[in-house]
Amino acid sequence: QVQLVESGGDLVQAGGSLRLSCAASGNIFSSFAMAWYRQAPGKQRDLVAAITSGGRSDYADSVKGRFTISRDIANNAMYLQMNFLKPEDTAVYFCNRMPKFLPWGRGTQVTVSS
Repeated sequence: QVQLVESGGDLVQAGGSLRLSCAASGNIFSSFAMAWYRQAPGKQRDLVAAITSGGRSDYADSVKGRFTISRDIANNAMYLQMNFLKPEDTAVYFCNRMPKFLPWGRGTQVTVSS
């Protein structure tokens, strides 16, 4: 079973940037659509950004123009570059396959202070 490990979360001031990483134990990024999700306390897990197996990306309206999803197929990795961060971006961020989920990783905490 492929395992997913997220990293890169941190405490950052509003307007700052972070780059999240997603590492997979198997080569899945070239064969499947992948996505970043986030879950704020007391809220449901929401889709933030997705990238198809062909490399086409799409974003939630709330992050368009600020976040960029990318992947490194050779290294079984995916990234989320987050710029101009806002306090409402505070959440635990997860990566996963679409549409059939793999077991969820632990996620990585992003906290944006105002």
